[in-house]
Amino acid sequence: MATGPVPAAGRSSGAPERYLRGAEVAELLQVSAKTVARWAKDGKLPYARTLGGHRRYPESSIRALVDQLTMTVVPPSA
Repeated sequence: MATGPVPAAGRSSGAPERYLRGAEVAELLQVSAKTVARWAKDGKLPYARTLGGHRRYPESSIRALVDQLTMTVVPPSA
């Protein structure tokens, strides 16, 4: 997975990428918005900046990370 800022253009698919706000990413990852910002600053999460300087996170990358981190817990058989 790419980390750090991602270019807004240059994607191969025809559909535009949807971007999430930090609070939305925090909710998906079950961490605080401050943690999301820190991870982005440290290069652990991909993001793009808005004209106003806010970070936006590519939904496809964040959902892939959530899927990667999600584990299915199987209860032990009795």
